[in-house]
Amino acid sequence: MIAGDLTAKCAELERQELTSPTGEASAQEYAQLLAIYLCQSDLCNAKFLWKRIPVALKNSHEELSQIWKVGQCMWKRDYPSAYTCLQVAWSDNVRPIMTTLQEELRSRAINLIGNAYSSITISDLSAIAGISDRDAERISNERGWIIDAETEMVHPVRPPPSSQVITSTEGQLNKLTDYVSFLEN
Repeated sequence: MIAGDLTAKCAELERQELTSPTGEASAQEYAQLLAIYLCQSDLCNAKFLWKRIPVALKNSHEELSQIWKVGQCMWKRDYPSAYTCLQVAWSDNVRPIMTTLQEELRSRAINLIGNAYSSITISDLSAIAGISDRDAERISNERGWIIDAETEMVHPVRPPPSSQVITSTEGQLNKLTDYVSFLEN
């Protein structure tokens, strides 16, 4: 799924929850919204959503608990466990979101390795990225990273620094306003 699609779907699901006659959404809607929050790395909203989902829904729909297990692993930054928790047969309504989440986690991990490590073993790279050793070697080669076959070490090549976008003062003020209103609520 594309980030814009997720943002629009997130807004739609939030609106449905707020405008429902009972003030509660269905288990499928909660599952989608929780998965989208995780995909957007919005762990605070995911945690608050989990707390406001009725206990009866949590107990009767195992998939909600499975999605939250992924969220707990992300919260603890235990990404190898998150990849393990993602290896579930998801229902059709959350499968695309959870697939996107898995791809995003993997992409972030590989980018982090490229920026943070001067050398890493192939087994550690595969554990952090949730991939096989063979895939770790393939990705390393694709990125132009140097692999020492004798020591099984990968030497990532740091990507060129990206140019930071300078936000306007109005943009910074809007962002600050959002933070303050989030903290007040």
